[in-house]
Amino acid sequence: MAEVKIIAQARTEFGKGAARRVRRANQVPAVIYGHGADPKHVSVPGHEFLLALRTPNVLISLEIDGKSELVIPKAVQRDPLKGFLEHVDLLSVKRGEKVTVEIPVATEGELAPGGNLLEHVLNTLSVEAEATHIPEGFTVSVEGLEAGASILAKDVVLPKGVTLAIDEDAVVIQVVTAQVEAEETEEEGAEGEEAPAVAAEAGEAAEA
Repeated sequence: MAEVKIIAQARTEFGKGAARRVRRANQVPAVIYGHGADPKHVSVPGHEFLLALRTPNVLISLEIDGKSELVIPKAVQRDPLKGFLEHVDLLSVKRGEKVTVEIPVATEGELAPGGNLLEHVLNTLSVEAEATHIPEGFTVSVEGLEAGASILAKDVVLPKGVTLAIDEDAVVIQVVTAQVEAEETEEEGAEGEEAPAVAAEAGEAAEA
């Protein structure tokens, strides 16, 4: 995968007030962890980092005081209303090093006729991959699958050098029948219709 180069600045001030000043300067507070070293506090340009995050598990080459360090995002905090970045945790990695990451799973193809539904039990697949060769995503075919069919973690084709980090029999995607949901909806409707009838009977009794 391609590397994204971003220039970061070391931070020496901490706390909420310092973090607000960093954000006012269109920067994002970040902390770098990994390899047993003390955490490094830096700030990164908000817009550039937001663009980089469009690629899942993006590999970032941070330039800090003239030195380069490879990192991947591990936790991202966003403002719940406006969506801008508030804080980022970064994991320091080395070339050749294996890391455990969550990879998005997408589907392609059409289910067998019958109006059945596709349920994503897992939206991401936990795998172990070399830090500089992390897959951007997995695509699995659901072509012709019928109700009751499922795709397990072991059914997902992984690139060379990538291994599962979860139980291979974990269900990733399954096909469920739509009739069950339809029956539940009808039952709920029937229960709702009974209530007015009971109320009417109670009113008639009161008038008597």
